[in-house]
Amino acid sequence: CFVLSDRIIDKSAVRDKQQDDSAAGRDRRQTTADFSTIYSKGHPRFFNQLSSGLDVIGVAGEWLTSTANTNMFTYEVSPVFILMEEVLLRKMQSIVGWSDEEGDGIFCPGGSISNLYSILVARYHFYPESHYSVKKSAAVLGLGSENVFMVKCDERWGLVPFYVNATAGTTVYGAFDPLDDVADICHRHTLWMHVDMGAEYLFQTDKPYDVSYDTGDKSIQCGRHVDAFKLWLMWKAKGSEGFGAQVNKCLENAEYLYDQLQRRAGFELVFKNKPEHCNVCFWYTPPSLRGLPPGEDRDARLHQVAPQIKGRMMEKGSVLIGYQPLGAKVNFFRCVFSNPATQHEDIDFLLDEIIWLSRDL
Repeated sequence: CFVLSDRIIDKSAVRDKQQDDSAAGRDRRQTTADFSTIYSKGHPRFFNQLSSGLDVIGVAGEWLTSTANTNMFTYEVSPVFILMEEVLLRKMQSIVGWSDEEGDGIFCPGGSISNLYSILVARYHFYPESHYSVKKSAAVLGLGSENVFMVKCDERWGLVPFYVNATAGTTVYGAFDPLDDVADICHRHTLWMHVDMGAEYLFQTDKPYDVSYDTGDKSIQCGRHVDAFKLWLMWKAKGSEGFGAQVNKCLENAEYLYDQLQRRAGFELVFKNKPEHCNVCFWYTPPSLRGLPPGEDRDARLHQVAPQIKGRMMEKGSVLIGYQPLGAKVNFFRCVFSNPATQHEDIDFLLDEIIWLSRDL
């Protein structure tokens, strides 16, 4: 029952909901959005970061996840969600051409921790170790797990310790380290003391099921939020075809903005070629700066334009877009399309608002 298909399930229901959303979106676009609304990442005029907008099926998945009130680290704690994550991972592995034996993984809460895991996995591949908890933390931080020692109180190693991990109630026996004594030693020698609980009991190898489904030892934090269910539910409802249509809509919006920027005075593309993905980068030069010759003075003034426009957007609450410099390039707007609810009129509004908010710059 967990198989993911490549076709859209219940197309009529999804299509009707999209039409309702579009109608509601048109109603919203008749008036200026207030401060609280534009900061919702589901708003079609939120271009600030990589946010995919509001999806009613994803909302249902999040609601059901919260209702289940569980997290993911062992099979017996969340068996259904563990299996759903496994199905999703295998489906995505098949898309990139990997067999079931070639790939493995877990869902991560964001790109930064995904990159951290990638470095940790690469290090493990070339320098294999099989430690957990404290030693894994030392490996993540670059300290090296070989610098974590099980030190007895009456034994000296001739090294300089700086961190002591004491236990307040082990998860099996409920035993406590002598915390007061440990604290006194740490205070005397200026050591960092951390009090935690043990977790080794979670990952016995003689459980009556396939212990590869105990995924807590793959992650830094052990227990994870159930992120897989939302994607599983959305994929079941939309299918690969439905997700593809959403991506194509974002790509079409990027190309539309690219075309509009070339037709309007004062706008300049950072890259002249058509966008490769959903990102479009551009400058807007107010009329007061257009007569200035190229040089440091013009660059310094143009560098301030995007931040000032962004500040006025935030005060007004009408639209939101990010900006940044890159290398020798002064601040430019970076528009990222990831919300399929965004329509061409939202893009037109963005450009009109940039012009209006900079009229006195």
